[in-house]
Amino acid sequence: MGYLDNSIVTVDAILTKKGRELLARGDGSFKITQFALSDDEIDYTLYNPNHPLGSAYYGEAIENLPLLEAFPDETQIMKYKLTTLPRGTAKLPILDIGYTAIRLKQGASLAITPQTLNYLGSSQTFEAGGYVATIADARVVQTYNGVGINTPEAERLNSTTTLGTNVSKTVIGTSINITGTTINTLFGENTSLQTTITVIGRDSGARVTVPLTIVKVNN
Repeated sequence: MGYLDNSIVTVDAILTKKGRELLARGDGSFKITQFALSDDEIDYTLYNPNHPLGSAYYGEAIENLPLLEAFPDETQIMKYKLTTLPRGTAKLPILDIGYTAIRLKQGASLAITPQTLNYLGSSQTFEAGGYVATIADARVVQTYNGVGINTPEAERLNSTTTLGTNVSKTVIGTSINITGTTINTLFGENTSLQTTITVIGRDSGARVTVPLTIVKVNN
């Protein structure tokens, strides 16, 4: 990882780990259909309307902030995507999945139903476009799928299988179903397996990442 020269305009385009994974499958699942913008490196508290040199310099400190090169870890880049909200919005959307951490025994199941707060009003807390949920290591679960969104993209992602490798899996839905793995050999001498689940609102751009722990059951 390095810094870009912010005195010139640079387009630095790479594939994330997930993008490389889809490309390597060679089954046509790698398709770029959308793009997003983010402002991860920007510290807006540096905006200074009291700059002694006048309004042309209010944002000088922000404009001189260093910019990171693109890097392939999708869990650490573009966390703060730009989104369009009604003028006068006082609060940003927040995702709530009901858990700050998830702990499941082998073979146990759980349904996650995300809610987006500060977005659609008190009468509706789920997004019509649903949610994208990515588990960082799909080996630790026996089943992982999304329900509630029936678009071709959602159906394709929800039917994707991963076998025997440490790869992520992404699904789309208004609810996410998880079942812990029942394969004892994955644990080795460990009593639990850890990974993370990242949920992103497809309409709001709000996101949350929580740890997932699968606990070994001694038979």
